[in-house]
Formats: sequence, structure tokens, C-alpha cells
Amino acid sequence: MTMDIYTGDEPPRLDERRLAEDLGVSRTPVREAISRLEQQGLVETVPRRGAFVVRKTKDEILEIISVWAALEGMAARLATKVATDEEIAQLRKLFVTFETAQGAEARIDEYSNTNIHFHQNIIALSKNKLLKEMSDTLFVHMRAIRAQTITERDRMKRSIIDHMHIIEAIENRNTELAERLVYEHCFGLAEHIDNYVDYLE
Repeated sequence: MTMDIYTGDEPPRLDERRLAEDLGVSRTPVREAISRLEQQGLVETVPRRGAFVVRKTKDEILEIISVWAALEGMAARLATKVATDEEIAQLRKLFVTFETAQGAEARIDEYSNTNIHFHQNIIALSKNKLLKEMSDTLFVHMRAIRAQTITERDRMKRSIIDHMHIIEAIENRNTELAERLVYEHCFGLAEHIDNYVDYLE
């Protein structure tokens, strides 16, 4: 889930023996796990080469973002109706140490993780089990592409501003605005990828 899928010339390879050693298990459960990941379309086994994490093309990533926008937008809408004030307050607490872009840039890895947690939390605030299950199928690639692009073309600064506006809309129980701001934030990422990302096929 935390693998850097889109860095480097080749997709990441899953070394069955090393994974078994790192996890302290036999190779059988590792092989079964890789098989399940393959069934989910997250891993591809190449004969005589091994298992590799699947990289999505630019068009596929843009499709994923469109679907994610619909799911997270609905989650934000639901959050304004069903989340408690205390639960919503956790969103703002995520960014206490990142009130400025300079603060975020000083701890880029930490901010990147916080960015991912923010979007996961909005999904969780919907309290909709099916919505969460659907978003989980997209999360690996959403996490990877967000982590990859957060340092590109001033996206971090825009990310902080967008997040603060989304939080405020949810705090104010402004259903329509919260949903729209999430859409705009997601499609801002899509626009950046479409215009500037050249490391996707």
C-alpha cells in the first residue's frame, strides 16, 4: 500500500523469497497473497521474470481520479450530515503542523502521508461501508500518484489551501460546497497529470 509505484523505469517487482523472510512466514502464504493481488488487478505475473506491481497508464489514472472524485465528493456530502463535530475536528488536527507551505516543504514525507490520511478520513466520515469498500479498490493507485505529484509545480501549496477550504465547508455542514470543493480538488490533480505528467505511458 505504501510502495512507490511510479518512480523508476520499471514497475516494482515483488520478490517472493524476500517478502517471506521479511514477514517471517513461509513462501506459501506470500504466494497466495500475490495471487489474490493479481486477481484484483494490482499485480501481474510475468513468466520467468516474477510478479510486478501493475502501473496504470495516464488514461487509466485519469479514469481512476474521476471515479474517486465521485466517491470522495459523496463522502464529503455525507460527512456534513452524519459525522459528529468531534470527528470532523480530527481533519483540522491533521494540519496543525502544516499551516504554511514552508512548514510542509520542510517535512515533505510527513506532509505527503498526512495528505493521504486526509482523503482516507473524508471517506471514513461518510460512515458508508459500501462507499469505503469501493474506494479501497482505487486507493493503492490514488495514494501512489498523489505521493508522486505532491512536490510538482507548487501542488503542495495548493493542496494545503484546498484542504483548509474543504475542512471549513464540512465544519459548517455546507453540503453542496463540501462536495463541490472535493470535486474541484480531485480534478485539479487530474488536470495536472494531463498537462504535466510525462512518466506515465
